[in-house]
Amino acid sequence: MMATKKSRVVVPEKSLPPEEQQAKINEIRKSIGSITSKFPMLCSDASILRYLKARNWNTKKASKMLKETLKWRLDYKPEKIQWEDVAHEAKIGKLYRANYFDKHGRTVLIMRPGLQFVSQRHSPLLCKSTSSTEVQIKYLVYCMERAISDLKPDQKQMVWLIDFQGWNMSSISVKVTKETAHLLQERYPERLGLAILYDPPKVFESFWLLVKPFLEPKTYKKVKFVFRNDQQSWKIMEELFDMDKLESVFGGRNSIGFVYEDYAKRMMEEDKKMSDSTDNECLSHSPSTMILELQHSEPNSDLTSEASDDETDSSTFLEEVEEKIEGFSLGSKDVETVEVDTTSKRSETE
Repeated sequence: MMATKKSRVVVPEKSLPPEEQQAKINEIRKSIGSITSKFPMLCSDASILRYLKARNWNTKKASKMLKETLKWRLDYKPEKIQWEDVAHEAKIGKLYRANYFDKHGRTVLIMRPGLQFVSQRHSPLLCKSTSSTEVQIKYLVYCMERAISDLKPDQKQMVWLIDFQGWNMSSISVKVTKETAHLLQERYPERLGLAILYDPPKVFESFWLLVKPFLEPKTYKKVKFVFRNDQQSWKIMEELFDMDKLESVFGGRNSIGFVYEDYAKRMMEEDKKMSDSTDNECLSHSPSTMILELQHSEPNSDLTSEASDDETDSSTFLEEVEEKIEGFSLGSKDVETVEVDTTSKRSETE
């Protein structure tokens, strides 16, 4: 029998006046030191502000989070990933960036996790590389980097449009889920503006209820459930997207959808533009030297203790989610009686 565990403690989100925000930004920049000049974009006011918001304005925790991201970028070199490194992962169209923005000018990342399951059954050779967590995460990083570079000047966040056609519980990879959660929360904080879960099956709604208590309120408030046969859902889509550009799978009037050859050409063109990315300036310096600089500016013991607590909470959360995924089994009767707190209700005619 699975032991009962407590959900994470909800800390009320703070709101600070502009002058206090700037003071905290300056404090973090000072704690990191001269290396900030070698990462002008990542250490800009707007970027530091995202890390502060992610850590509820705790400067020590935000500083550690940013330093860890700097170290990760020096080691992983996400800006160096090229289309040819991940092209095979994109063939089935399970993850790609749309060639349009939402009406707020936000980049749109389209995810179709159900295609992974369908393709594994019918085209195992096509999906051979997708069995590697490392490759899947590398492609996700590539997509995130390109999506960020494509943001409008006045936008810092993106929209995820997730299609659940063909999805079932076997589509979930615990390892990939863990790696994805860590990457998005720790390396790309506050980049998600809205996540639309399009027509998820009832079994996913039940799984969502199990996971939701362990998520930060600011995260799950960004999630909207949308159902194809619900009028209120259509209002959400029409308010967010140009229906002439939106793919027909999401109820739009664009019947073309994802074409791998066209997408590959587009990505290769963008790779050329990314070669002079602003943060690539850091590559003229020795990565090992910069890592040493970061280590010399490591936080004091109080921060180390706080960070350890955070890591323990995160680890415990992921363990709980893993147990729920692996032990999740619902009968048809259970599925039918689950209620979901969503923006729109599933149509009775479904």
